[in-house]
Amino acid sequence: MTIEITVGEKIKQIREMKKVSLEELASRSGMDITTIQKIEQEKNIPSLAPLVKIARALGVRLGTFLDDSDSYGPVVVRSGEYQKGARFTSQSSETREHLNFFSLAFDKAGRNMEPFIVEIEPGQQSDYMLSSHEGEEFIYVLEGEIEINYGKELYRLAKGDSIYLDSIVLHNVHAGNSMSAKILAVVYAPF
Repeated sequence: MTIEITVGEKIKQIREMKKVSLEELASRSGMDITTIQKIEQEKNIPSLAPLVKIARALGVRLGTFLDDSDSYGPVVVRSGEYQKGARFTSQSSETREHLNFFSLAFDKAGRNMEPFIVEIEPGQQSDYMLSSHEGEEFIYVLEGEIEINYGKELYRLAKGDSIYLDSIVLHNVHAGNSMSAKILAVVYAPF
């Protein structure tokens, strides 16, 4: 079973519940008001970095935008039953490569890590955006090949390869060739 979560609506709901105006959120996050409005209205598919900034500005963890955090015990996710959490872009154009995130800890309350299965759609290399956010990431390639721009380095990973990186360094994850790829990604973003 796959459930689609509307990240923009969740951000708006939390912002309004906390009585934070768009202007105040923009100031706290260091982002443009128009960008936040587009994210809330689902007119802009954001990369992970702006969502981390918005989460910190609202005083919530990143996973709050992706789940309902019901369970304090272990969460078991059976094969094929993971929850669709969000769709992010890794390029400056919204119409090319996208990263489809499927949460593996959808109902786990109070977690510090965000484990995902990520399906990467191929795009054009000239448009990749580098972004950064606090925390760390662990990536394991399940299918296909990926490339990771990390600072000034380029890492190519194939099925079975993994990388553990500091997210504060400018980086980008994308398909390594013209084929789709699938990865296991665990993101840690300190609150």
